[in-house]
Amino acid sequence: MKKLMALFLAAAMMVSMTACGGSEPAAEGGNAAETEKVLFIGGTGPLTGDYATYGTSVKQGAELAAAEINANGGFADGWTVLARVEDDQADGAQAVQAYATMFDDGMDVTLGGTTSGACIAITEEAVKDNMLLLTPSGSQLECTQYDNCFRVCFEDSAQGLYAANFIKDNAVAEKVAIIYDKSNDYSNGLRKSFVETAAENGLEIVADEAFTNQSNTDFSVQLQAVKESGADLLFLPIYAQEAAYIITQADKAGLDVTFFGCDGLDGILEKIGADNLPLAEGVMLLTPFAADSETEPTKSFTANYKAKYGTTPDQFAADAYDAVYALVAAFEKAGVTPEDENFNQAMIDAMLEIEVVGTTGTMRWDASGEPDKNATAVVIQDGVYVSYDNVK
Repeated sequence: MKKLMALFLAAAMMVSMTACGGSEPAAEGGNAAETEKVLFIGGTGPLTGDYATYGTSVKQGAELAAAEINANGGFADGWTVLARVEDDQADGAQAVQAYATMFDDGMDVTLGGTTSGACIAITEEAVKDNMLLLTPSGSQLECTQYDNCFRVCFEDSAQGLYAANFIKDNAVAEKVAIIYDKSNDYSNGLRKSFVETAAENGLEIVADEAFTNQSNTDFSVQLQAVKESGADLLFLPIYAQEAAYIITQADKAGLDVTFFGCDGLDGILEKIGADNLPLAEGVMLLTPFAADSETEPTKSFTANYKAKYGTTPDQFAADAYDAVYALVAAFEKAGVTPEDENFNQAMIDAMLEIEVVGTTGTMRWDASGEPDKNATAVVIQDGVYVSYDNVK
């Protein structure tokens, strides 16, 4: 009934606009006009504020996937995709409000939130509705705490483990320093698993420095401790905004180390600014996505994203792009429509049966909601991300 009412209201609005001389509204994600065969995928992310780069990437990645699907004739006998991402400013309360608005508008499945805090808040609503949630980038453990919740990105502890293993396996460093945000769950989770795995791998943690969201612009004390420690690598399980401050201040302090982060570091090129871009040379970050990969569908995705948005996609865009294709695959596997009484549960069950060859790897999901795929690393070289395997 929710879906039928939303469609009735949409139809009434279209008739009203036509009568007044207007045209039919174009739907986001590429369909020329909404029809009753529309899979409405809704999500939230910070489109304004300090972390807007993440939400913008998710929005653009999701909309590009929808546009491609619709341009190719849709799926499942004439169905199209409507991808809609609302601004939540990385705030849980705003994310819940946006979710409620889209639910009332007829949302069928949700991408949850872009950032972990917002995504966790949405899971509390989605579980009540038994709605399938597939977050592109909510990495905290609780983002998949319910049976209806899945993710495309790696969970925080997995990222810390993969990062420590990559550093050891590729002999990137032996002495490691850490600067982390002890007021942030994302940062704490990454640091914890990294430290545990580093110890198992024989990596020496020579400095472990913290800051909070009340002291996240001046890192002189932490950088001095890192410099005195003799570290050859600085692990940054933090977001790009704070990392940009650290990298620029490290240069002024005369600190010569390799900077290594995880998905939160994506966006560093934008945050550090054009004037300081040379300082980002050699920065490494763990990722399941490398834009210079020669594999499909990464090549076509990267080319299409550049053509549409004028910039190289990051892993947030790639995760969202893959999420839309995964939800379409689940829809086709489920064999039901949103009007069917068992639609929600059928979609959740279908996630456990699909396999998606995406830009971030070949993915399958189990009841934990975690993706089974491989991780790699990219290095910033000449102002762009280069796969570690392709570094000159």
